[in-house]
Amino acid sequence: MVANKNLQKSYFDVLGLCCSSEVPLIENILKSLEGVKEVSVIVPTRTVIVLHDNLLLSQLQIVKALNQARLEANVRAHGEIKYQKKWPSPFAVVCGLLLLLSFLKYVYHPLQWLAVGAVVIGIYPVLFKGFAAITHFRIDINILILIAVAAIYFTVIGSVAMKDYTEAGTIVFLFTIAEWLESRASHKASAVMSSLMSITPQKAVIAENGEEVDVDEVKLNTLLAVKAGEAIPIDGIVVDGRCEVDEKSLTGESLPVTKEKDSTVWAGTINLNGYISVKTTAVAEDCVVAKMAKLVEEAQNSKSNTQRFIDKCAQFYTPAIIIVSAAIAVIPTALRVKNIHHWFHLALVVLVSACPCSLILSTPVASFCALTKAATSGLLVKGGDYLETLSKIRITAFDKTGTLTRGEFIVTDFQPLSQDISLDTLLYWVSSIESKSSHPMAAALVDYGRSHSIEPNPETVEDYQNFPGEGIYGRVDGRDIYIGSKKISVRAHGTVPTLEGNMMKGKTIGFVYSGATPAGIFSLSDACRTGVPEAVDELKSMRIKVAMLTGDNQAVAIHVQEQVHFDFSLPFIRKGCHDIHNSIMMTQGTAGEPSRCSSCRTSP
Repeated sequence: MVANKNLQKSYFDVLGLCCSSEVPLIENILKSLEGVKEVSVIVPTRTVIVLHDNLLLSQLQIVKALNQARLEANVRAHGEIKYQKKWPSPFAVVCGLLLLLSFLKYVYHPLQWLAVGAVVIGIYPVLFKGFAAITHFRIDINILILIAVAAIYFTVIGSVAMKDYTEAGTIVFLFTIAEWLESRASHKASAVMSSLMSITPQKAVIAENGEEVDVDEVKLNTLLAVKAGEAIPIDGIVVDGRCEVDEKSLTGESLPVTKEKDSTVWAGTINLNGYISVKTTAVAEDCVVAKMAKLVEEAQNSKSNTQRFIDKCAQFYTPAIIIVSAAIAVIPTALRVKNIHHWFHLALVVLVSACPCSLILSTPVASFCALTKAATSGLLVKGGDYLETLSKIRITAFDKTGTLTRGEFIVTDFQPLSQDISLDTLLYWVSSIESKSSHPMAAALVDYGRSHSIEPNPETVEDYQNFPGEGIYGRVDGRDIYIGSKKISVRAHGTVPTLEGNMMKGKTIGFVYSGATPAGIFSLSDACRTGVPEAVDELKSMRIKVAMLTGDNQAVAIHVQEQVHFDFSLPFIRKGCHDIHNSIMMTQGTAGEPSRCSSCRTSP
C-alpha cells in the first residue's frame, strides 16, 4: 500500500522523438531505470508518460536519462501541452546558411568547403542520437543518415571520388528541416488536445465572500458564483438562479441549454445570461473535461490494427533498407561493372529516400487528430480500432425524438369530442393524470393546461396505471379516464374517432376516453433540430445511407423525412426495440416483421 502512494504519473515533452521507430529506444532507456513501472509514448504530440516511484526516481533523473540520448526532453507541468520548437534549431539554420553560401563555389571555388562546415554543424544532433541508438542496439533513421554522409566522404577520399561536398550538406540540411516539419505537424495535432484542456477557466469566485481563487484550490461542496458571460469553472449543481448555458464546446449542442435550480452544469461551458450559484460536485482534476482528456490519452495509447502492423514492419524496415542499399553498391562492384559511381550514388539515394518516418508517423497523427477532434465535439472514441471500424459503416440509423428532433413537444390542437364535457374539464382530467407520468409528452400536456389557467391536482387521481406502448389510466371525479394512442381504445372498450382536416399531417395524435366514450383528441408536434438536414446530406455525400427509427405515426415520420431527406424511414419501429438490426434488414427484404417495443404511447 505504501508503494502505491508513492507512484506518480509524470508527463515529459520529448522534442527529439522523431517517429515510432524511436519508441523502443525510449522504452529501453526508461525501463532500465529503477522505480519505473509503466512507460507510454504518444508519438504525434512527442509526449512520454511515465508511471514511477517518486522515492526511487525523480522527474529530473528521467529527463537526464533521456537527454543523455539527445532526445531534448523536459518536464511538462500538470499535463499541459507546450510547444517549444516553433522555429528550426540553430544547427539547422546555420547548416542551411553555410550550404546556401557553398553554392557560390561556381563564382569562387574555395567556397565549396563551406558545405563541409554545413555537415559538421548539422550532423551534431544526429550524431549523438545515432550513437545513443547504437549503444541501445537499435537501428533508426539517424543511423541511415550517418551512413549516407560517411559514405559520401569516404568516396571523396577514395578512388571513386564524387568531388561534390554539397551532397552531404544537402542530405544533412534536408533531414534536419524534415524533422522540424514533422515537429510542426505534431504541434498542430496536439493543438486540438491543448484546446480541449484550455476551455476550463483557471480561476473561480467563492459565492460567500466574492474571493477569486485558483480552481485547483476549490474543494467539494463549495458554493461558486458564476455571472453572465463567464465560464463555469468546475462541475456542479445549480442551487440558486436561472440562466442559459452554451455547452457546444463540450457536448457539441448548438442551442443554449436552460439551467435552473438542481440542474447539472459542467466546467468549461459558458453562462450566457443570468446569475447562478453552483455547488461543486467534483474537484478540478476530476471534472468532466479532465476525464475526457484522460480517456483521449488512453485512446491514443490504444493502437489500431493498421498502426500495429506498420510498427511491426518498421522493426525490420530500416535494417532491410541498409541491406538493400549495401547490395546495390557492393554487387556491381564485385561484378566490376562499368560506371561504379552511378551504382554507388544510387545506393545512397535509396538509403536516404527510403526514410520510414513519414510512413510510421502518418497513422498515429491521423488517429490522434481524429480522437481529439471528436472529443472537442463531445464524442469519445475508445481507440484507433474503433475509428477504423467507422470507415466500414454503410448505413446509419437515427432515433427521431430527441435526436433528429428537439424532443420538446408542443400541443398544437386540443378538442373535446363530447358536448357534455367542457374543454376546461377535459384539460383538468388530462393534466392531473399526466402530472403523474414521466413521459416526454406528459410535460407538454401539463404546460398546455396551465396556459389555460388549469392547474393539475395529482392527489385527486386514483388507481393510476401505465400501459407501455398504449397510454395511461386514472380515475378522476369518479370517471375512468384513458389517455394515449389509438391502442388505448381497446382497454377503454371504445371506438377510435375519425380524424378531420390536417390533424394527422406531421403531428403526433393522442386520444382521451371517459370510460368507453371518446372524450377528446389532441395533437403534438416536434420540430427538427438545427443542422440535422446538413448532417444527413453530408453522410449521404460519403455514400452512407441514412435511416430514421421512430415509434410515431406514419404521417409524422413522413413529415420529418420530407424535411431531412432520409434514404428511408422505419415508422413501424418502436423506439428502444430490441431488434433494430432485424428491422433494418427487413427494409432490404432479408428479415421478417420486427419485434415491437413497449416504450411508445403514440399511434403507429
